[in-house]
Amino acid sequence: MENRAPGILVTWINKTTELMRKPKNDTVLRVNEETLLLPFLIAKLGGMTRTSAKLLLSHRQVLINRTVQTRHDTPLHVGDEVTILTGKGNIELKHPKLKIIYEDDHLIVVDKKEGLLTVAAQPGSAEMTVFSILKNYVRKQNPRNGIFVVHRLDRETSGVLVFAKSPELQHYMRDYWRQLVTKRTYIAVVEGEMDEPKGTIRSWFTEDKKNAVVYSSPVDDGGDLAITHYETISSSEHEGQIYSLLELHLETGRTNQIRVHLASKGHPVVGDRKYGHGNETSPIDRLCLHAKVLEFIHPATEQVVHFESPVPKTFRILVKG
Repeated sequence: MENRAPGILVTWINKTTELMRKPKNDTVLRVNEETLLLPFLIAKLGGMTRTSAKLLLSHRQVLINRTVQTRHDTPLHVGDEVTILTGKGNIELKHPKLKIIYEDDHLIVVDKKEGLLTVAAQPGSAEMTVFSILKNYVRKQNPRNGIFVVHRLDRETSGVLVFAKSPELQHYMRDYWRQLVTKRTYIAVVEGEMDEPKGTIRSWFTEDKKNAVVYSSPVDDGGDLAITHYETISSSEHEGQIYSLLELHLETGRTNQIRVHLASKGHPVVGDRKYGHGNETSPIDRLCLHAKVLEFIHPATEQVVHFESPVPKTFRILVKG
């Protein structure tokens, strides 16, 4: 991988491993042949019944290579390490607006619903955020555990977010975000139809932090270059208005990039109160922007990991097909 920060991986892996160290009486099993998780557990745990094995899974007490697994049909490969946790198992996060889709010693990847901030806008705020929910979650497992913001989604944008479990990893992922991320895909419903069904939007962004707004210029005015690729999936009419469902890929990651770019083309994201040219209402009562795919190189394993959140069903109310 290009531009890797020398030595930083050893630092944060050692620190996180110390914080997350397994109790000595956990059961650790090594996989010697290809199989599925449930029959492996039944065979290795002294004639355990299928029901008991499934209870271990539902209680989040089974880890494969230090990652929690709950599916009984998870494939196992030669060399995998299966750990059975003692006690009551890992605490399960249950929240109507947040779901954990992946967790290991280093990262937590979540699927966020609209209406939830990533992190509080003002320091000391008591508002519930993704950060505050996850902080409580990891500290219930160990009071010394922490959670650290790598990137953000707007309050009304739903989809995939990743958090780090150490400040070293947080800084590493932020500094090398462009080198780590291999794919980042959004889905949006916009007003009208794009002039070209597929294309690239390039402009230069200037952020007015005082008024919390971003301005776009088609020529280099000293701002930051922003590049968004889009493709129309479908268009249709709903209650007299034409809407289009777009798939978007970010080449850069500027503040409000998709919203600003689409508004600059005269096709704002439905429900965008900031950049919607006065069209603040949404027939489905939300901003129609969703972070569908986040794919990146895992800093610990150096393997590409892919996470995906399904397109909200409500988007199909506006755009059929």
